[in-house]
Amino acid sequence: MTGARSGRFAGERAPAFVALNSSLALDWRLWPEDVEGSVAHARTLRGAGVLSGAELRAVEDSLAAVAREIEAGAFVPSDADEDVHMAVERRLTEIAGEAGAKLHTGRSRNDQVVTDVRLHLRRVLERQDAALDALQHVLLMRASEHVETVMPAYTHLQRAQVTSLAQHLLAYFWMVERDRGRMAAARDACLELPLGAGAAVGLNHDLDRAAIAEDLGFERLCENSLDAVASRDFVVDYLAAAAQLGGHFSRLGAELVLWATSEFGFVLLPDAFSGGSSIMPQKKNPDAAELMRAAAPRLTADLGGLLGVLHGLPLAYNTDLREDKRYLFDAVDCLDQILPVALGLLEGASFDEARMAAACDSFLAATDVADYLVGKGVPFREAHHVTGTLVRRCLETGTDLADAGLEDLLALSPAFAEDYFELHEPAAQLARKRSHGGSAPVRVREQLERAGAALAARPCC
Repeated sequence: MTGARSGRFAGERAPAFVALNSSLALDWRLWPEDVEGSVAHARTLRGAGVLSGAELRAVEDSLAAVAREIEAGAFVPSDADEDVHMAVERRLTEIAGEAGAKLHTGRSRNDQVVTDVRLHLRRVLERQDAALDALQHVLLMRASEHVETVMPAYTHLQRAQVTSLAQHLLAYFWMVERDRGRMAAARDACLELPLGAGAAVGLNHDLDRAAIAEDLGFERLCENSLDAVASRDFVVDYLAAAAQLGGHFSRLGAELVLWATSEFGFVLLPDAFSGGSSIMPQKKNPDAAELMRAAAPRLTADLGGLLGVLHGLPLAYNTDLREDKRYLFDAVDCLDQILPVALGLLEGASFDEARMAAACDSFLAATDVADYLVGKGVPFREAHHVTGTLVRRCLETGTDLADAGLEDLLALSPAFAEDYFELHEPAAQLARKRSHGGSAPVRVREQLERAGAALAARPCC
């Protein structure tokens, strides 16, 4: 990492370079972690004999004072500080004097910054995991209300077969369950301590890295100093998990937008999460759901952006790595905004059960008809062809499957009988979807139990 101006250079830096090189706009939010990491580093310096007991107390007290000043807005960094690390160290030295000037012994900004980012991201993941936990609880609650609420399942956005609203909502529960697993893996990747790697090759001081790790809540040490300062795998892990989560939110948002249209009318979204029109007074727009839908490409772009930065970088540290925070913090901010919106939409949505049931037209029973013929001994491919022919004839005559005459049915296959007419009640179709994980109410109730158990077994970070 480019160091502070030293005797190596003649003259002042060009203003354009100063502006380009300053990362304060990116990394200032890391100040709590920078203070915390600096305290832990100071304690190891005391153990190594670099700081006296009095100097350690001065550094600890002065860092606490810096934190209070930042929280109160009394300390504002300048462009000359270059980054959050230099700003905190400058103010520390102003308060603590020579003891503060000793703090950077055995530490480079290269291992300092990646330690700060790991600390920060770990806390982000804990906060966002708690939000995902709340979202799963809402999905379970809403699903339990609609185990027998029939609606069409769609393939290719065409009505396919009867399912339940509970089954549909539970699909998102399991998506989020997998998302939380990916987020947990990203958090675990944050638990390796890079501090002590120095600029690239390690330190001339044998600092107690294990003590630093314990002090800061890290579980492992980075084993290779070059890898410690160069790797941003843990950020990639988070961005990949965030991009996948964004894809799931996008699907949910897209469906809510579709269902809220007059053409579908399946859901009434809460006013608190809806927008209006500047010219059309009657409009109620699903703005929140649309912005959920739009989050996916933004999060995917953040992942792609960082992968592009990392591509082809030689070991070890390069200033390119400073850009990790541009993509990381954008993704963090995006999810921090989207998570409470998704929760509010699902909590406040009002589902129109009658409209959903009305959308279950008679042709959704076509697969049931084919399976009915299979039960009569007809091979499935033949049953599929016979049922397709029946559907075509009904469409040509403008009749429903349930209204076909027995004489016409027998002309298609002698396997048809009076019990054919029992196939067409949507609730009965739903009950027949009884395979494990299927839409039948008995299976959905079992699924609700498994989902609840999975949720109970996954404690928040």
